[in-house]
Amino acid sequence: MPFEHNPPPGDFPQPQAGNDSAFDPSQLDNTHGEAQFAAPQAPLPNSKPPVENPPWTGWDVLQIVVLTVFVIAVFVVIAVYVAHRVLYPHLPVVEVARMPLVSVIPQMLAYLVILGFMVSIVKRRPGQSFWKRLPWNWPSVWISYLLGGVVLSFALQGLAHFLPMPKELPIDRFFSTSTEAWVLSLFGVTLAPLMEELFFRGFLYPVLARRLGVFVSVLLTSIAFGLIHAPQLGRAWGPVLVVFLVGVALTVTRAITKSVAPGFLMHVAYNGTLSLLLFAASDGFRHLDKLK
Repeated sequence: MPFEHNPPPGDFPQPQAGNDSAFDPSQLDNTHGEAQFAAPQAPLPNSKPPVENPPWTGWDVLQIVVLTVFVIAVFVVIAVYVAHRVLYPHLPVVEVARMPLVSVIPQMLAYLVILGFMVSIVKRRPGQSFWKRLPWNWPSVWISYLLGGVVLSFALQGLAHFLPMPKELPIDRFFSTSTEAWVLSLFGVTLAPLMEELFFRGFLYPVLARRLGVFVSVLLTSIAFGLIHAPQLGRAWGPVLVVFLVGVALTVTRAITKSVAPGFLMHVAYNGTLSLLLFAASDGFRHLDKLK
């Protein structure tokens, strides 16, 4: 009897002599094959992370906008009513409503309400504090951003000389009296730049950047920043363009530093420089007629 060799399990079966048929893979031991196909696949590499990823959404930003408009309107109506009944009962309501302080003071109070709402939006998500989530990282060389705001102010004022500027702007009525000039100037270097930076560079820009990228988001944020100031500038394209360029500088600073605080410093310095120039030109807000 010829010697028969039985291959161990798992070895390839030997073709029979005289059998010219092709090798049948089904004769393989399937144990190793099943193990091979059951092995976990390596995960695909993750896509590139977004440049910004805030914990809030576009709906949250829209809520801030709607609430801001509503609260300011309500506070102004209350202020006009109180001022007309208590301080100026003999003046028409329309004339009382046009008084600068009757609109600025309610706006300041409304900003405090909006600030509280912004904090509540961030605190809905557990984790870091409000200022960390923005983020608000105070720069170590903070004086450089103040100087940057001063340089930006002089540079854009120089540009404004080559642009068509109206002789009178709606914002000029806020400098009719010394008290009004002081209140607007203090407002312009404290609560106004703080709230504008929190909204435009703190909440709006990162939401846009997450979906649209840096370039488009800088452009859209700066356009919105310019348009929000358009009514007080008479909607004249010259001064609105200047404010738009301010928005570009502040938003680019936010994009580069990944922080709201540097832009806030620049914003304060920009507004403060303009106020100091007006202060000097009017002899300490005592001769406001010189500004005309």
